[in-house]
Amino acid sequence: MAELTQDSIPEITAGDHKGYMRLALSLATKSPPKPTNYRVGAVMVDTDTNKVLATGYTLELPGNTHAEQCCIEKLAQKYTVTRTHLGEALPDAVALYTTVEPCSQRLSGNTPCVDRILSVGKRIRTVYVGVQEPDTFVTKNSSRRKLEEAGIQVQLVGGFEKDILEVATAGHGTQP
Repeated sequence: MAELTQDSIPEITAGDHKGYMRLALSLATKSPPKPTNYRVGAVMVDTDTNKVLATGYTLELPGNTHAEQCCIEKLAQKYTVTRTHLGEALPDAVALYTTVEPCSQRLSGNTPCVDRILSVGKRIRTVYVGVQEPDTFVTKNSSRRKLEEAGIQVQLVGGFEKDILEVATAGHGTQP
């Protein structure tokens, strides 16, 4: 589970949302297939410099970790700050690309990804999602509403739905 380095990240043109979503999807495939979670990939980008700040995928870090959570935890460690102070350390304009809409509720009782994103503050200006969270575990995900109410834009990056759902639900068994 080696972290991507700047040298190993493919060159993606600034504003190429599909390119960053492809990178997030490739990360999602690293997550082990399990019937109890989605395989999700996430990428955080400094939009002023087009530099990838962090990558993450479901279960990359110890514990029941989600992709967005892994990005945030790795950045907090990199900047040697707590998650609640991460916004002070981040560049002014950050975009988060995630294959599946950030969770608004965790059945495990862990902090939902939307709350983790909001705790970073307004440095994360836009969240790009590949698909809305399916209703498999939690119905009526409220993350989009919460993010938009906090002034964070949420945009769908279309064209990946079939591939994302295939990767995300691997390990769930036969779907009816």
